[in-house]
Amino acid sequence: MKTALWLYMFLFLAFFDLHAQYPVLTPFAISLGAAPTFIGWMMGIYALTHLPGNLIAGNLIDRHGSRRYIIFSLTAAGVILLLQAHVQLPWQLLALRSISGFVLAFLSPACLALLASLSRDPVTQGKYMSGHGVVHTLASVLSPAAGAFIVANAGFSGTFQSLGWLLIFTGFMAFFSLPKRLSATAANKENALASKEERPARLPFSLRLYLIPFAIACSQGILFFEIPLRESGKASIMSTGILFSVISLGALVTLSMLFLNRYAPHIRVALGVLGLAICFYALAAADHVPIMVILFSLGLAKGLLFPALSSLFIELSGGGRLGKVFSLQSIAMSLGSFVGPIAAGQFRTIVSPYFIAFLMLMTVLLLLPKRNREAPSTVISPL
Repeated sequence: MKTALWLYMFLFLAFFDLHAQYPVLTPFAISLGAAPTFIGWMMGIYALTHLPGNLIAGNLIDRHGSRRYIIFSLTAAGVILLLQAHVQLPWQLLALRSISGFVLAFLSPACLALLASLSRDPVTQGKYMSGHGVVHTLASVLSPAAGAFIVANAGFSGTFQSLGWLLIFTGFMAFFSLPKRLSATAANKENALASKEERPARLPFSLRLYLIPFAIACSQGILFFEIPLRESGKASIMSTGILFSVISLGALVTLSMLFLNRYAPHIRVALGVLGLAICFYALAAADHVPIMVILFSLGLAKGLLFPALSSLFIELSGGGRLGKVFSLQSIAMSLGSFVGPIAAGQFRTIVSPYFIAFLMLMTVLLLLPKRNREAPSTVISPL
């Protein structure tokens, strides 16, 4: 439990730092002379460079544990933000965002694998995942508005410098506080529970299952692309920060309902995806509904969905090779985060990007694999 508390604190600081950039990056890119299409690529390239990091992270985390990769991600991302404070041209921002995407690809699989390895009990694991979601959401409630406030007072350069030093400080704290052997030992114990013959049978999830994190990340990338473009100027940065905080407040409500962990993960995933789809349809077509209400409801769906999705992956993997399990999940999300903003930038003059997100989420909901009641911890049938 002590390890979980330390990890939650580091995650809070890291997520606070990263989410504080969301209302800032688009106006910063515009100030450098970037066009909306370029901004879509800038946001997408960050997700695309996640892929090689995700591919590398899975086996390394299972082999060496999570600690060193958490420290590496935090510290390297902080250094990149310090460099970002001195960017003068759009292509320089694009280059730094691409490097940042690679180094941060190790953070999420390492943290989730470490949390999941702390217990073998599915309910306890679900609580750890909910705790991860609560910490993530608490940080994202405060950080967008905080980032906008810092920009209003210190400018873009001062904002990136302060956030960069915060990440570096968090990396040093992780170096001195996270246990050196727990994550690797726990991962090895998990691997020992499955023989070499069993491991391949536990990992080949259905392709349809990976469409879930892909569609979620794609729709979220569309949202992060569209909301900052609603207005312009410093007032827009403040209002964008508030809107992102409203989403996080909604997520915090459902994440705080720990009794939801008693329900089957696949049911919570289905309800969460349906809720997201309805919210994106409302953003596209229901102009009479206040955007605050829609975004708060969207946050409710996210708070239900994300811990359930992690629990579903743990259940279907049988608890083995968690580094690779969450690395593959991150790959699917990276692809979605790459496609989302690029699609929004390319097609927003033809059709509402929110409607694209709605269609994608509803398609994934229809293709959602049914639960295998006879062997819930093994394999879902393939396509």
